[in-house]
Amino acid sequence: MKNKIKSLLKTYFITGLLVLLPLALTFWILNALLRNMEALIGDPIQQYLEIYIPGMGIMLLICLILLVGIFARNLIGRKLGHLGEMILNKIPLVRNIYTSIKQLINTLFLQGKDNFRGVVMVEYPRLGTYSLGFITGESRGEVQRITNEIIVNVFIPTTPNPTSGFLLLFPEKDIIHLHMTVEEGLKMIISGGMITPPDREVALPPGSKR
Repeated sequence: MKNKIKSLLKTYFITGLLVLLPLALTFWILNALLRNMEALIGDPIQQYLEIYIPGMGIMLLICLILLVGIFARNLIGRKLGHLGEMILNKIPLVRNIYTSIKQLINTLFLQGKDNFRGVVMVEYPRLGTYSLGFITGESRGEVQRITNEIIVNVFIPTTPNPTSGFLLLFPEKDIIHLHMTVEEGLKMIISGGMITPPDREVALPPGSKR
């Protein structure tokens, strides 16, 4: 009886940690980021303005980001941005860091939703072993003519950097389509499988339609 109670308390304690730790870490990280941004921008403002409202630094940072975005969308901004990238790409260490971060951000915010058409599971690199991949389209022309069947292009990213990977061509019959979104698939790959999306089929109530 004592062992059962001890085991039950241990289970409850671990469950509580699993619930509270992600929340605590999320708020801690957000709080640290906001404080740093406020200190970085707010302190110089306080030196020049007699009136200062808490949070003004963050608001100015948001406005600055919006202005940079507007400027980067016009012709002059694009040319200056291209020139800046050319300069950064000539600096060895900076080039590697900048390129990796840019590719990762583009994958998460741009490419994932626009270029990937769905998340699939394929047997790779051998039978009985499955890999997560993204459909990028159907192979046409010579590939389709030689194989004489529908061939699907599947991009299999590497972990934790999904900007690199392998392009594999699979017959459509060998592909297992998943219900998770592209964003969920990317999160699963980047986290190394630690973040797994819920099974939507199980979560649906009886009699409901997708």
